[in-house]
Amino acid sequence: MQTYSINAVSPADFDAFMAYLDDHLRENGSPEVGYFQPLSRSASSYPPERKAAFRAGLEIALGEPGWRRAWVARAEDGQIAGHIDLRSHAERYATHRCLLGMGVHCAHRRRGLGALLIEQAGRWAASTALLEWIDLQVLGSNAAAIALYRQAGFIQVGEVPQMFNIDGQSFSYITMTKRCSNQ
Repeated sequence: MQTYSINAVSPADFDAFMAYLDDHLRENGSPEVGYFQPLSRSASSYPPERKAAFRAGLEIALGEPGWRRAWVARAEDGQIAGHIDLRSHAERYATHRCLLGMGVHCAHRRRGLGALLIEQAGRWAASTALLEWIDLQVLGSNAAAIALYRQAGFIQVGEVPQMFNIDGQSFSYITMTKRCSNQ
């Protein structure tokens, strides 16, 4: 059975993390995987301005606009097998909530890694004195992710039908939330 080590993304890890993320996003919309991000096949990469904002967000204090925290799971061979991140909401007066983003490399899916990553982020959020809720958005067609989030205790609180028209297909956007265990 594969074991994983999960650690916070450090400045030294950042470039390797971004390379992993670009590789991961290239799967978006592929026939084997389907769509997991609201991006077209031709735009499924992490643009330079978002990379810079991500890097900067790792240095911003929790509770300040633009903060972000990220963790990577490494397989026994040292390769990044998955990631999870939490970030601030853009809306004012929502500092008690955060947004979750995550992904697992295709070679490591359906092995429990997604649940381990969610547990890691949940423990960290619960250890803060500020965060009360973890929110996420997921494409309605991503049944595997929705099942994982439900299993982890997230509840669906909304759905926007036909939110996105990507590459000739229509996708709904589901919002889910989970109260941090510190509350």
